[in-house]
Amino acid sequence: MHSRAPLGLLLALSTALLAACSGDSPAEPDDDDGRVVKANPSFAADIQEIFDRRGCSSSACHGSAQQAGMDLRSGAAYGALVDVTASTESIVRVIPGDPDGSYLVMRVEGRQNVGSRMPLGGAPLDAIDLTNLRNWIATGAPAN
Repeated sequence: MHSRAPLGLLLALSTALLAACSGDSPAEPDDDDGRVVKANPSFAADIQEIFDRRGCSSSACHGSAQQAGMDLRSGAAYGALVDVTASTESIVRVIPGDPDGSYLVMRVEGRQNVGSRMPLGGAPLDAIDLTNLRNWIATGAPAN
């Protein structure tokens, strides 16, 4: 005899999924820590925060060690990224208005030809961080 528990669980899950697809759910994903996707992310408040939170600006990576000649610490990161050619491939790190052509996006998405996906040894950027990074570049990579 088959148990009805799996059927009840499936029904409850289906109902929850349908409710999540309704217009009542938020359009922008968010995380338990309050992060949200922003149409116009700020470099100082949103992008630098990603580098700091994910350890990219730590001393062993792109902090004082300046791996690949790049300093991602606050106050230096913008100048090391925007309109600067990468040291590992002849591609500009951040091309304002062009997230797909920007080497920074290629590296965090794992689309580069040389080296590994960034952050090295860490989990890939989640959808919130990746979208905010792409949105910042798409809006012209302002120094805001």
